[in-house]
Amino acid sequence: MAGGRYACCPYESPFGAITLAAGDDGLKGLWFDGQRYFAGTLDAPMEPDDNVHLKAACDWLDEYFAGGHPDINQLTLAPIGSEYRLVVWQLLREIPLGQVRTYGELADEAARRMGKEHGSARAVGGAVGHNPISIIVPCHRVIGTGGNLTGFGGGIARKLQLLEHEGVDCSGFYVPKFSTAP
Repeated sequence: MAGGRYACCPYESPFGAITLAAGDDGLKGLWFDGQRYFAGTLDAPMEPDDNVHLKAACDWLDEYFAGGHPDINQLTLAPIGSEYRLVVWQLLREIPLGQVRTYGELADEAARRMGKEHGSARAVGGAVGHNPISIIVPCHRVIGTGGNLTGFGGGIARKLQLLEHEGVDCSGFYVPKFSTAP
């Protein structure tokens, strides 16, 4: 972060406009415009500027949207969050492209990694919903039990687009009548 601000830049994706933010230590955020909790984890304002982490993230997105399989490990990610959220966001990074996991599966693994007996799917849902680095930290790959598609801050239509882009068979998924996602 230079001068008490984060560098930011726009990115035009096939699924809508995106804003990226980075500090000197890495990528801090990637949000679809209008996404729930947009820039919610940042502790300083954003200002358009060049940044090596923004360039790397844009290159990663170019490869991803071109149908490639970019390596998340080529990026320096530096999200801001609690210890629990950082554990959950790490678990998201481990979900392979083209696959999905349930909130319950992530809750069990988060509990194991934190040395606890039981996990909470609701707590995982809060962490997933506040994920500040969409797409790259693939919160869209998390579904509810039985294929329930709730909880994506960028909207259910975008969640489906991203999953289909990755080759996931979405025919068995459904949007509940009272979904919490926009």
